[in-house]
Amino acid sequence: MPTLLNLKGFKFFFYANEHEPKHVHVMKGEGFAKIELHTMRVVQNCLKPKELKTALSLTKEHQKEFERTWDEWFN
Repeated sequence: MPTLLNLKGFKFFFYANEHEPKHVHVMKGEGFAKIELHTMRVVQNCLKPKELKTALSLTKEHQKEFERTWDEWFN
């Protein structure tokens, strides 16, 4: 499970056997979300509204880095 970023209590990662489309999993405490990288679409969400907003902002800020790491891992 490659960890992409630990910041502000959020852990961004993907699993070693992932599938397209490119996405990240985000955990904070007991909450989690799954966000597609290309569209920024929230596929799953169990975060509080404010946490989700922060997770989306951090995902957007680090989107290129996350996509690059995904490509390096799976190619």
